[in-house]
Amino acid sequence: MSTENPLVEVVDNLVYEPVQVHDHGIDLTVSAIYEVAAPGRLDFGGDELEDADLEPVPTDLHNPDDEYGWWDLEGGQYVLQHNEFLTDCEEPLFLQPRNELLARGGSHPSVFVSSHLPLIPLSVAGSGLCLKENARVSTLVPAGDRSRHTQ
Repeated sequence: MSTENPLVEVVDNLVYEPVQVHDHGIDLTVSAIYEVAAPGRLDFGGDELEDADLEPVPTDLHNPDDEYGWWDLEGGQYVLQHNEFLTDCEEPLFLQPRNELLARGGSHPSVFVSSHLPLIPLSVAGSGLCLKENARVSTLVPAGDRSRHTQ
């Protein structure tokens, strides 16, 4: 199926292509979660632009034999980083949260991307959310297809 999806040509570092690539797009996985430790700065002209200080949220093993850890997130705002990245992308793409993330109280904005996958805000509902490393949290689709394809 992956050879039939042209997006495969512009997405690198897939964790497990047979599961991530489907007819509707490519599911993207989480590689890191950060908390904003100190605010960034944004001004009109860009002369005073400063990145926020981000601190990685550690993972824990829920079971001793787990290969990957879990982020046990309390309700609030975080910053998400994907494992995957874009290469040679000529057309804008649309990044949206997966329904599985939304149904469990997590969300991130839907955005157009073209040259790279940015760090993206992650909202977690008040009761919290457990995310396993490499969980599929987002779907990347062609920009013109965003209204038809939700996963």
